[in-house]
Amino acid sequence: MAVIEIKSVAKSFGSFTALHSVDLAIADREFMVLLGASGCGKTTLLRMIAGLETPSEGEIWIGGRRVDHLPPRERGIAMVFQNYAVFPHLTVYENIAFGLRMKKLPQAEVDRRVTRTAELMHIEQLLKRYSGQLSGGQRQRVAVARALAMEPDVILMDEPLSNLDALLRLEMRAELKGVLAASKTTTIYVTHDQVEAMSLADRISVMHQGRIIQSASPIEVYRDPAARFVGSFIGNPPMNFLPARRVGPGDWQVAGLALSGPSTDADEADFAIRPEDLSLADAGLPAEVRVVEPLGPHVLVTCDVAGHAFRAILDNETRAAPGDRLSLAPLPGRARWFDRTTQRALSA
Repeated sequence: MAVIEIKSVAKSFGSFTALHSVDLAIADREFMVLLGASGCGKTTLLRMIAGLETPSEGEIWIGGRRVDHLPPRERGIAMVFQNYAVFPHLTVYENIAFGLRMKKLPQAEVDRRVTRTAELMHIEQLLKRYSGQLSGGQRQRVAVARALAMEPDVILMDEPLSNLDALLRLEMRAELKGVLAASKTTTIYVTHDQVEAMSLADRISVMHQGRIIQSASPIEVYRDPAARFVGSFIGNPPMNFLPARRVGPGDWQVAGLALSGPSTDADEADFAIRPEDLSLADAGLPAEVRVVEPLGPHVLVTCDVAGHAFRAILDNETRAAPGDRLSLAPLPGRARWFDRTTQRALSA
């Protein structure tokens, strides 16, 4: 059982606090993604789990055992780095076998594990090559195979696909998800790429300024962001936001449009809607078209609504041009509302 518990973990570098008392529980065999922009603390948290950084406060538990005082080799983990860290003077076979030889496993067991993980990563035909003869994608597969060969309780991945081109990232994402599910390990994966996070994760922990803002399934993070930051960070393009004014209990005005919203004592809030949750209607938000981008299956239209940039994803047969005026209606049940002061979600 590789349950991971992070209890009130904080990290400071001098006067700078990189992590503020983070609490997180990760289930056995769960694929957890730490998602956030550069500087949010996600890699610092990963390095503390790995034993490469020491927490300033708090505890880290793996499999019911406290590990924050243990060296990395005693934590039952394997790590895949962003820059591959493949040894250039060793063949692919010896790269995968490196950790196994350090553990002094019998040669037959080394052969078995190297062969099995090479087949999982589709690099069995490359075992006799040196890393200088490999492409970037092949080197990344070697790095993942080396981690899997250790048969660890936990695999940690620090932006392992960021150096690959777009098509190769797509292929590797699909392979990784299948391979890690088959390996039955608990995985923590760090990325700033929301597409990777949405496609790979069982659960996403969105981080911002050293804190976990929301930890939930990909669809919940996407549909029900717990804070305005989550809605503005998740989605391509992200949520639209407009100021809203309360005119009665549960009744709001947004850019002149009357909408039902949360019952709150606040007179102001932020109305939010995703671009794909809008449709053309006779009565809607008044929008003036600024830019039209045909994107194959749909059209992305950037508009001005009450002086705010506002995007809508519409059917690819929509005829719109800069200067046109549209009326955009939110789809029923898709709008979200955020407290103007706390930036946290309000219940409609």
